[in-house]
Amino acid sequence: MAPVSHTLSLSLIPFPKTLTLKPSLCAFPCRASSSPPPPAPSPPPAAESEGAGPAAPTRGEVFLEMQRSSAAAAQIMKDYKRQEDYRERKKKRKEKKLVRAKMASNVACCYGCGAPLQIEERDAPGFVEPETYELKKRHHQLKTVLCGRCRLLSHGHMITAVGGHGGYPGGKQFISAEELREKLSHLRHDKFLIVKLVDIVDFNGSFLSRVRDLAGGNPIILIITKVDLLPRDTDLNCVGDWVVEAVVRKKLNVLSVHLTSSKSLVGITGVISAIQNEKKGRDVYILGSANVGKSAFISALLKTMAKNDPAAEAAQKYKPIQSAVPGTTLGPIQIEAFVGGGKLYDTPGVHLHHRQAAVVHANDLPALAPQSRLKPRYYPVPTVNGLTRDANNGLNGCSLFWGGLVRIDVIKGPKTTRLTFYGPRRLQISTVSSNEADDFYQREVGLTLMPPTGKDRAETWPGLEAVRQLQIKYTKKNGPACDIAISGLGWISVEPFGLPAGGDYDDEEDTGELHLAVHVPKPVEVFMRPPLPVGKGAESWYQYAELSEKEEESRPKWFY
Repeated sequence: MAPVSHTLSLSLIPFPKTLTLKPSLCAFPCRASSSPPPPAPSPPPAAESEGAGPAAPTRGEVFLEMQRSSAAAAQIMKDYKRQEDYRERKKKRKEKKLVRAKMASNVACCYGCGAPLQIEERDAPGFVEPETYELKKRHHQLKTVLCGRCRLLSHGHMITAVGGHGGYPGGKQFISAEELREKLSHLRHDKFLIVKLVDIVDFNGSFLSRVRDLAGGNPIILIITKVDLLPRDTDLNCVGDWVVEAVVRKKLNVLSVHLTSSKSLVGITGVISAIQNEKKGRDVYILGSANVGKSAFISALLKTMAKNDPAAEAAQKYKPIQSAVPGTTLGPIQIEAFVGGGKLYDTPGVHLHHRQAAVVHANDLPALAPQSRLKPRYYPVPTVNGLTRDANNGLNGCSLFWGGLVRIDVIKGPKTTRLTFYGPRRLQISTVSSNEADDFYQREVGLTLMPPTGKDRAETWPGLEAVRQLQIKYTKKNGPACDIAISGLGWISVEPFGLPAGGDYDDEEDTGELHLAVHVPKPVEVFMRPPLPVGKGAESWYQYAELSEKEEESRPKWFY
């Protein structure tokens, strides 16, 4: 092939007169030139610095500014580290509580009360004979063991296990109320469904107003128990609305309200439906104050569920013990009651110091629990023709004793005032003159005024040390003015029975305001509340709240 010649026209490329190549920009090595290097370019003239002159910051001011900036940065880092340490400690505490809860669930416990099984202390909860314990352990049947205390409770023995309650100061075999509450502390750190129980006979005393401290942000289904004890001809529509109104006033957000009876199984089917709809695979915890009826409620729940649920049918064989002793349940009891995820837990009752059960001796506790339907007891006592005895004086200057637990002094008020007592029938009601009340109480406490029962217990009885002064205004002539609820016992309905039409009174001193003094043991609380609509004529005077459509939708629905 013939070589191809290339011709380059240099006339097309303009070259500068002087060409200088920098070594750093040259891609190919080149020979050193003998010519001297070109002079270095002169630096550009320095711009005049800002702030130069008399107003410029001194070196000391610059140093101080640097120190301030460094201190501020160090403080910011310190605060951040403190917050991080707090979050870390909080996270570790939460993890420890969850670990303790999980470890507690792995410990073999009595299925009747939830106390850890042990063979060392015979008088302590959870004791099992060593031979029985070893035999059950060898056959992996510790979940079917009932401790000695539960066996005695099932036969009617009153054995308390919570120190400071039931009249006992406590001891090594007792568990404190704070320890029982601590066993529920993990509930607010995880996701569960809470079923909260409230006794309708002791609504205010058993409500657990600070339930969010235990339940956290978990959803709550509110169960009203023992509605079968309400007086005959009670309209449950009025009672359900009254309960919802009370829940709204207490600002407690609940999913739904259910009126139930563990004895007659009223409302239990609706509760099961609500639990199944809201459970969503979560565990279900039964929560409530001591002696509110949790174990009886669980028994009714399992009995109803057993018709369609084989797991609930099997769980009926080993269900929690029922007893009138506060603190029967001493630990969470796991119950395999659901098919398809989630477990049912019976929990220790929350012990409240302001209830009568906290001061009454354990053997007197059955007297506080109504055994049959409540019957109103009126004072003054109505006669056959509808008039009242001692109509000229009414109850002014009288003192009424409700057993040895409550004394009510009627100081001043309308002569037509009537007090109606709703509570256990075992407690006798006595009326004496207020001038003789102190001597009468000292003479009869432990004898006719019971509990306390017997002079031996009366000698250690603290007496009715707390006094609450009440002023009640009559604003309507139809129906009671209010209820006076005694925590852990029952309530007293205050009614201006037989007030003249138009509000005209025969006597200037006979006004529409009632003054009472209520005496109770020192820790026990007295509540004033709107009257609970019970009895035959309650639907005639009970007034439903007028609500807007938005308010109606936001209120929880109630069922029975």
